[in-house]
Amino acid sequence: MTGKPYYSLRTGKHDGEIKLELPDAKKLFLTLYRSFDQKYYFQEAFGYQCVDAGYVVGTAGQELEGALLLAVRKDYLWPIEDRIADYTEDDFFDVVEFLHDHTSKPVDGRFHSYYGCGWHYSEFNRLEGQAEFRAALNPILTCLDRGFLLSDGGEILHVAEPGFAPLLEADIPTNDEANVEARVVAAVKKFRRHRSSLEDRRHAVRDLVDVLEYLRPQVKSVLASKDESDLFNIANNFGIRHHNDAQRTGYDAEIWSSWMFYHFLATIHTVLRLLERQH
Repeated sequence: MTGKPYYSLRTGKHDGEIKLELPDAKKLFLTLYRSFDQKYYFQEAFGYQCVDAGYVVGTAGQELEGALLLAVRKDYLWPIEDRIADYTEDDFFDVVEFLHDHTSKPVDGRFHSYYGCGWHYSEFNRLEGQAEFRAALNPILTCLDRGFLLSDGGEILHVAEPGFAPLLEADIPTNDEANVEARVVAAVKKFRRHRSSLEDRRHAVRDLVDVLEYLRPQVKSVLASKDESDLFNIANNFGIRHHNDAQRTGYDAEIWSSWMFYHFLATIHTVLRLLERQH
């Protein structure tokens, strides 16, 4: 694939937006799954059939249906080609994440020519295989419903709202992994996770505010006292951190939780960069 825009996109006669229904996404995914299977990207995990040795077990074990059952706690998803037509959205995403965890690029092996048995690989590169799997799958997921993607960690997440992708993907400029970086990363995942509830999103905002609270002594050195106070007034007065009858709770929680999430995430990045510059 060249990646170049074709006529309608190039000339602005089509905005590039496309929305897939779940059945269409599953059909496209099935084609992709077969392609990766034919290229032996699941051989390390799922094993292979040999005319001489019989079934050679992979890292996922001999009973693949059982491995999937234990992983996702569902017993009606395997084999994929037979069951995918009945997958719900949740089933579909479960299988996508399971396959991502069991994908690896074949690197070295031997071709068994007897009866056209095929390639038997012995060396694999999991990171490269998973990266290729994500790159092939995400164009499908981003067109599904409100838009999803398979993250580097193999989790289905909502795509960023328009204009906010750089903020979500930006490096966090801190050496404090436990108190800042890990907490911010976890809050972002919680907010973007598939089927995250309003309560999940509120908790994600609260987690970001907790990071700011941790940074508050340092914030005083880079912000005026009024600005520093205003940051926490938003969190304290909109039913995010504390629960009392003085808080404002009659707002549209879905809209305002998104606004507050991006506001506090951007604030954390701003404060960390100001501190970095100061040092």
